[in-house]
Amino acid sequence: MKRILTTLLMTLSFASIFAQGRKPEIRENIPLDSIRLSDPAILADKSTSTYYMTGTGGLLWKSKDLSRWTGPYVVAKTDPESWMGPQPMIWAAELHQYKDKYYYFATFTNRKKVIETVKGNVINRRSSHVLVSDHPDGPYVPMQDSVYLPPEKPTLDGTFWVDTDGKPYMIYCHEWLQNWNGTMEKIGLKPDLSGTIGGRKLLFFAYDSPWSKEEDKYGRIVPNKVTDGPYLFKTQTGKLGMIWTSWVLSDYVQGVAYSESGTLDGPWVQEKEPVTPPNFGHGMLFRTFEGKLLMSIHSHKSVNGRTIRIPHLFEVDDSGDKLVVKGQYHP
Repeated sequence: MKRILTTLLMTLSFASIFAQGRKPEIRENIPLDSIRLSDPAILADKSTSTYYMTGTGGLLWKSKDLSRWTGPYVVAKTDPESWMGPQPMIWAAELHQYKDKYYYFATFTNRKKVIETVKGNVINRRSSHVLVSDHPDGPYVPMQDSVYLPPEKPTLDGTFWVDTDGKPYMIYCHEWLQNWNGTMEKIGLKPDLSGTIGGRKLLFFAYDSPWSKEEDKYGRIVPNKVTDGPYLFKTQTGKLGMIWTSWVLSDYVQGVAYSESGTLDGPWVQEKEPVTPPNFGHGMLFRTFEGKLLMSIHSHKSVNGRTIRIPHLFEVDDSGDKLVVKGQYHP
């Protein structure tokens, strides 16, 4: 619920700018820790020697050195006649280069459409979706299929992976607000990522994690029901893993699961402990132009009674069978 309320406030502020026909002011030389951004994801694009950072809100920042950034730019161009409506909320956007195109994986929410109400929670139409561009800085526009996932299920935080069968897939979460035990799932994508193929397949539940937990209304410590922010990787030894985020009581924290089969089908075995310090979550991995593996991730901070989210970088070691998150990296 904290994630929903905080992200809603941030996205509403962006939406109000767009609704008034104004673009956000472009600023240069912004330090990374001065940017307010949830779910930061960075694409290191070798063709332009530029880092592109996006996340929640539908905006983009550019940098040559990871230290100073220019932005924000509006890059997502959705169809106002689609199920998303004219001003969808945009969460957890990621950029992926695949073959000769760039793809924008994000969660879109239409606040004017309600799927259902579960345990007093009103659930809006929300879904992971993919846009495309010829350039890393967009604009990113719709493709063939207007719907990637079942409209009656709220899904979020879609990411991209090509499995050992050579086929592309979307990995995403079925939100806990509806099922009360969030899931991690996969679905096949068309060769050009313009739509989905076949049905959904369950990978694991939130309750499968031994490290995530919450306090219920009776004061008991029970498994947490939130699955957020999947991101796939392979270690240098070939081990397939997935970082994902949930809560340890009041802390948003990053965990890891590993596939015993080396494929998306798993089975997935959860690590016993989180891999980041408390208050760091929704990470992704990228390699710098110099070859250093980094994790981009955000932290929470309360300012004048309002929670803000700040992007950070951590240095990561993937030389063994398991991912090791080292200290923070300051470019």
